[in-house]
Formats: sequence, structure tokens, C-alpha cells
Amino acid sequence: MKIDKSKIKKIVLAYSGGLDTSVIIPWLKENYNDPEIIAVSANVGQGDELDGLEEKAKNSGASKLVVANLEEEYVNDYLIPCLKADAKYEGYLLGTANARPLIAKALAQVALAEGADAIAHGATGKGNDQVRFELGIKHFAPDMPIIAPWREWDIVSREDEIDYAAVHHVPLRISKETNYSKDKNLWHLSHEGLDLEDPSLEPTYEKPGFLEMGVSPIDAPDKPTYISLDFEQGVPVALNGEKMPVMEILEKVNKLGGENGIGILDLVENRLVGMKSRGVYETPGGTILYFAHEYLETITLDKQVQHKKEELAITYGELVYDGQWFTPLKKALDAFMDSTQEKVTGTVKLKLYKGNIIKAGVTSPYSLYSTDLATFDESDYDQAEAAGFINLFGLPIKVQAQLDQKLKKENN
Repeated sequence: MKIDKSKIKKIVLAYSGGLDTSVIIPWLKENYNDPEIIAVSANVGQGDELDGLEEKAKNSGASKLVVANLEEEYVNDYLIPCLKADAKYEGYLLGTANARPLIAKALAQVALAEGADAIAHGATGKGNDQVRFELGIKHFAPDMPIIAPWREWDIVSREDEIDYAAVHHVPLRISKETNYSKDKNLWHLSHEGLDLEDPSLEPTYEKPGFLEMGVSPIDAPDKPTYISLDFEQGVPVALNGEKMPVMEILEKVNKLGGENGIGILDLVENRLVGMKSRGVYETPGGTILYFAHEYLETITLDKQVQHKKEELAITYGELVYDGQWFTPLKKALDAFMDSTQEKVTGTVKLKLYKGNIIKAGVTSPYSLYSTDLATFDESDYDQAEAAGFINLFGLPIKVQAQLDQKLKKENN
């Protein structure tokens, strides 16, 4: 839908203070007849990235900055559902993807409250985030025009953006040499661009300043760290025996995982828009929580549920990755996943060592594991009964073989 620029008097902009959104403010004012720009920053745990953001936004031309504090909602309503589902996309733990629908919700709410004429975002026309943002906005504000400058302007690279920022006196925290595209929140930190665009090159994990949430496994301690995690109905409730809110658990396992080089993923992934892209993800705490949760499920879920859940986790991960958070199928899958978690309660012990997570024991009051049945020692299990099971289970194979032999004889 072509936007009538003459009708755009007020724009709500998804604003991170990074390169893209920093230059978008003056660009919008130049190209949309000097509208009022309301910058909206979603606090999903990016920490000091919010420091000085209001001053920067106003100095760039925004009328004000609205900070939406979304950390608890992000953890409880977006991260926990993904954890319950064991949802991944090609190994990626969805750290950017699962935050975008919440940010889109906040953008739509501010835009409607402020009487804005459009919402703008800094996602590129090559990436996945344009889809995630816009599908979320369409869910909460279906008639709101959306402006995506990367699909309009004649800027063709991040280097051009840096030059544009210099001309318009927009302060940046990066240079052309440190110009990685990054996204940070409570769950993860992603790195894209520069040398990472060549998959033949090894990431510079030991380079100062590259990793921010932890260290390279090579630099991790030589001594392992033991931890325990308690879950109730699939939700982490305690760390090392101490009860605490999920957000606090995540913050602590982020620290423990980072110190031990846990959760670094170098991935060439298949983007929604059709191309392959390469990025490095840091997800130290999330990697630990996923590992512990799946470990606990091995003793609390029966075979059929466990196998079907693994299948549907792929679908769930694809929905999240593709921006399909607010869809009937996602809602239906959430109901299924919640039902599977009713007895995913127990304690998991892990050993963290130089990038590895090693199982160190798991218990649950709902464990389906029976030592008496599984033992190689004497038990009440009557092994002779297996013969009848094998005869019935193998009956189709036997019937087919008998038929094949009969036909072979007849043909000879």
C-alpha cells in the first residue's frame, strides 16, 4: 500500500539507538515533510544500551522517547513458552525472533495512544525482522501504515549510513571497523556483518570486545562448575536449591554460562526471505535452561508425547522465527505444550566445563524411569514374555518374507 506522505504528521519509530534507527530520524524528517517523531525503545534487558538514549533521540530530531519496560512480560509470556516447547530454529534459540512480537505490540500500543499516522522500523528488506515487526503490528493495529526506510531510501550499506550520520551530526558508538550488526536482550546477543559474512572465516572469539555475554571456551576456567536447577511444570523455579523468580534465574545462569564459555553458536541459517545468512549467537543462560529442561523431560514424558513434542517443536520454532506469534496455530500449539508440562517437575544437576554442558543427574517425583525394570540384575520383569511380543511385532515381516519365498518358487 502506497503511503500518502502529505497525511503523515506523526510517526512512532522503533528506536534502539543503533546505527539504523539513529539515521532514520533525520531521514524521516527530510523525506516525510518534517513530521513529529516519537521514538519508542523496548526494554527487554539490553542493559546499558538504554543509557543516554533519550538525549540522543531528541538530539537526532525526535520529540520524545518512550521506554516500554517489558522485561518481565518478555520472560514470562515469550521466553517461557519457547522453553516449554523446546523451540529452536536450525539450532538457534530464537533470541531475536521471540522478542520482536512483544516489541511490535508495544509499538502499536504507543502509536494508537499517541494518535500516530504511521509506525516506522529500521529492519532491512533482506532480513527477517521486517516480517516479524509488521505481522505483529498488523495484529494490534491492522490499519496502521508502516514505513520501512530500508525499502525506500538510496542508502545501500551500513557504511553509507555511517556517512549519512556524520553529515547529519548523529552521534554513533561504532565505527566502520567495529560495525557488527548486533541485537541484545535478556536472552541473547547476536552478531552479524563484517568478517562474519564470509563463512570460510573463523569468528574472532578471543578478540577483545567481540563476545559480550561470556568468554571463549578456550579462555574458560579449567575447573568445572556444578549447578542444579529445579523445575515446576516446565518452569525453572530454583537455582542451586534457592527459590527465585525466573528472570533472576536467567540472569544468574547467563553469568555462570558466560564464565564457562557456554552457548556460543556459529550458524549459517536459512532466512525466511530465501537467502542464507551467517551469524554468531551468544545464549549462555538460555542454552543451559534448554538443556536442563530437555534432560528432565527424558524421565517425565512418555514415548509418544516426547516424540510428538519433538516434531511439533520444529513447527513451533518455525512459527516464532517467521513472525507468526499471534496466529491460531501458535495458540493451539501453546495449549498442547502446556499440557505436556503438567508433570515436568524435578531437579537437574549439570556440570559446566569449557563450552560443554555435561549431565550430572536428574530426579523427579513423576519419573517414568524404573530401575527395577531397566536393571541388568535380577528383577520382577519376566524376560520370557518378550518372545510373544517379538512374534506379534514381527508378524508383518514374517508374512511378507513367506510370500516373497512363495512367489520366488513359483517364478522358478
